[in-house]
Amino acid sequence: MNPLLLLKALMLGLVEGLTEFLPISSTGHLILIGTLINFTSDSSKVFYISIQLGSIFAVCWEYRKRISQVFHGLATEQLTRYFIINIMVASLPAAVIGLLFEKPIKALLFSPVSVAIMLIVGGIILLWVEAAYHCCDSDMHGARVQSIYELTIIDALKIGLVQCFSLIPGTSRSGAAIVGGLLTGLDRRVATEFSFLLAIPLIFGATLCEYTKVYDVLSALDTRLFAVGFMTAFASAFVSVRWLLYYISTHSLTLFAWYRISFGLLVLVVSSLEILGFNR
Repeated sequence: MNPLLLLKALMLGLVEGLTEFLPISSTGHLILIGTLINFTSDSSKVFYISIQLGSIFAVCWEYRKRISQVFHGLATEQLTRYFIINIMVASLPAAVIGLLFEKPIKALLFSPVSVAIMLIVGGIILLWVEAAYHCCDSDMHGARVQSIYELTIIDALKIGLVQCFSLIPGTSRSGAAIVGGLLTGLDRRVATEFSFLLAIPLIFGATLCEYTKVYDVLSALDTRLFAVGFMTAFASAFVSVRWLLYYISTHSLTLFAWYRISFGLLVLVVSSLEILGFNR
């Protein structure tokens, strides 16, 4: 295996795993890093799908007991059925919009500059949401929804509609879901957990859809490279998910907001100087 390609696979797998569930946009980071290290071939599209799958398997492993309980209680427990319905309702808007507008989104918005702009815009929105959250005294003990089983269908629909903005690279799917949850009245940890669980059907569905389009560019050599990226993404995502659940219990999203703004501004400066390939 080419050592340089192996290093790129390790780097991108690490980036994907660490950023997929943080409100800082994994897609945006992969576009930026992929441009920087010149990882933009046809097979790279399949690679990105593979490492994203690694991240979602990490969530499945972290929540394996709850997922097992859901399957076992689906036929007998009404709360479990409501939970599944809420996941479906929250997933539907982004799935429909994504299928309808996938091509124009990729053609117009998959560039470092547009990613940088959305990183900054998303950071400003996070700061605004935090200000509104504290202004309304909606702290962890005063939130209306204290469990994922307390969500109504309207709550799920609102979160799903906000999540549609994550189709724009640089926005962040998890960030949009968490923001939607906070604005809807969810406790911080509940909003974060719901964003994790909501990612499972969305990413699995998107992965299956994308694989059907690009499977013909795979080769035996690629699969070994993808395995390295997959495992790296799985391990780093597992750490990221656990850390975020711990962090969000006692902290706001302000850290992520300022990171987004700072990183976005840096990319715009680099782009304006037309270096590192970010002018494209």
